[in-house]
Amino acid sequence: MIPLPRSITAFSNPLVKRVRTLRDKKHRRDEGLFLAEGLRILTEALEAGHIPAYVFYASDSAGHPLVRDLVHAVEGAGGEAIETSRDILHKLSGKDNPQTVLGVFAEFATELNAIDRASAGIWIVAQSLRDPGNLGTILRTGDAVGAGGLILVDDCVDPFSVEAVRASMGATFTQAIAQARWPEFVRWLRSGPGQLVGTSLRATHDYLEPAYAAPTFILVGNEAQGLPDAYEAECDLLVRMPMLGKADSLNAAVATAVMAYEVLNQRRRS
Repeated sequence: MIPLPRSITAFSNPLVKRVRTLRDKKHRRDEGLFLAEGLRILTEALEAGHIPAYVFYASDSAGHPLVRDLVHAVEGAGGEAIETSRDILHKLSGKDNPQTVLGVFAEFATELNAIDRASAGIWIVAQSLRDPGNLGTILRTGDAVGAGGLILVDDCVDPFSVEAVRASMGATFTQAIAQARWPEFVRWLRSGPGQLVGTSLRATHDYLEPAYAAPTFILVGNEAQGLPDAYEAECDLLVRMPMLGKADSLNAAVATAVMAYEVLNQRRRS
């Protein structure tokens, strides 16, 4: 591996070129690395025990106490802290107004069998989710309601894309993230306690009517097609939210938030 300088000022630096490729899914998978931007997100990651392999920070932010904490943590863990310019941070992140810090993290995932379903009363399950902003927002909602994590079923958008991590506002690092095909997920779910609640326009139950059992697994479908019929049939309960205007459905992330807070509020009242 090429030795890394403490300061990088050239766009042609091999590490800059390498890190820039992590905006592409193929390179993320090949390297097993992903990007996270912003002092708030990187601080959330650090507090959750995730230390980046590399941290890039703008020269004019070097004196910030949280930046210093990040630098010390990275170097203490054997990583590299690199002082650079905002122009290079722009090249790495692809944003016109880049954050003052950017971290390169090792990808992580939780195996289904490693999940302790009793550790949380709410879990979120997303099937064939396509939009990284929705995925990140769902992670953020999960963190807000104290969910155990997000289980991605079938072919979902990459949870470690720059856009998904950015939208999660740090929840990528606080929520367990697991991935599985539907048959594998169903076998695992039915091997222990858990109520599978799906959201569907065809449901007859209003989402405020049922008493949700813990742990509750909230299942949300693809943004365009919703849940397949066979997946709805597997649910212990199907619910719908009233739509009083001309729109026939809510955004997937919004619907997930509405459901998650109803389940949370039932627990709070009890």
